[in-house]
Amino acid sequence: MNTLVLNVGSSTLKFQLIRTDPEAMREDRDRRLARGMVERIGGEAVLTLKAAGKEPVKEAASIRDHRAAVDHVLRWIASSESGVEVESLADIRAAGHRVVHGGEHFRKSVLIDGEVIRRIEETIDLAPLHNAHNLKGIRAVTDVLGPGIPQVAVFDTAFHATLPEPAYLYAIPYSIYRRYKVRRYGFHGTSHRYVAWRYRRLTGIERSETNLVTLHLGNGCSACAISRGDSLDTSMGFTPLEGLVMGTRSGDVDPAVLDYIAQKEGMGLPEVERLLNTQSGLLGISGLTHDMRELLAEAREHDDRRARLAMEVFCHRARKYIGAYLAAMGGADALVFTGGIGENAAPIRASIMKGLEWMGVELDPGTNAGMVGGEEGPISTSDSRLAAWVIPTDEELLIARDTVRLVTGDEGRF
Repeated sequence: MNTLVLNVGSSTLKFQLIRTDPEAMREDRDRRLARGMVERIGGEAVLTLKAAGKEPVKEAASIRDHRAAVDHVLRWIASSESGVEVESLADIRAAGHRVVHGGEHFRKSVLIDGEVIRRIEETIDLAPLHNAHNLKGIRAVTDVLGPGIPQVAVFDTAFHATLPEPAYLYAIPYSIYRRYKVRRYGFHGTSHRYVAWRYRRLTGIERSETNLVTLHLGNGCSACAISRGDSLDTSMGFTPLEGLVMGTRSGDVDPAVLDYIAQKEGMGLPEVERLLNTQSGLLGISGLTHDMRELLAEAREHDDRRARLAMEVFCHRARKYIGAYLAAMGGADALVFTGGIGENAAPIRASIMKGLEWMGVELDPGTNAGMVGGEEGPISTSDSRLAAWVIPTDEELLIARDTVRLVTGDEGRF
């Protein structure tokens, strides 16, 4: 089944076309037929389009809205010039969508109908920067491919629906939670869920035996404690701002800091929140960039103090969360690194793990240094009591598989 996977932002659209079915899933024979991105929707957009086995194509086009972006992408897929292995749009049988927030209602992926759309609309105030745009993608597919095409919503928050009350409740008046659902929801759930499955696949263990601390480290960062295959705790909270240091997000900060900065800088609270979301993290500390690759280069080539400091704070925070989650879980079998930084920045992985030897984790420096660019496997020594792994994430594949499962009625659990 050819499945269109969409991840829609305010002015961007990322897509993949994946061919899979229940048998292909069981044998890991899924095929990625095309992928790409549309940026700067609403004006002169920049498109990157790539068919499997072909060189990427870059072009510009006037794209006024998300419907026009979906229409352009689908016309390219179906064109003879694209090289994509489909004959017409009728060959696309389903669409899966990344939806950031499912609130408390959505605990798993679901087929989209009018009631689901209404429920997603109700959560817009929980994720105003994301859910409204995710809905635009759903409506665009309906407009372009027709109302008969089955569509599935895969929620970032759903994997964390298993958090127990002590993990998801904040120590604020309980009435605030009851009235407004202010609690920890967690995000990156699709990524954490995928790497936990992939770890099971690589090691041959059962879901009930899966005890991990997973670290999704990229421009956005989160940690997750996975106990017996379920999310037990996670670092992102009511919003993606909480938790680890990120590219431009501060992560954990004393809430009183917001009012203090507002008074000192003459800002409103929304401005302070934007500062913590867009001008903090690695960028804020270094004063240079949010890109870990650039920080590593600055530290290596120019011995830039603040570049080093930003990375030290980043690693210190991650190390704290590892320790906290191992304590909350009563131990684990492995740490798993994923995301752009987790998969490619060997020095950062080494720095995070430095000082964890007392927990029984022993890094293999040579293996760690070579584990970049999509490689997967252990980076700890063979006699390490707590293993460490690198597993590249593949959220799009998980979305495609969930979509096919729901459309075909296959009951296999991913």
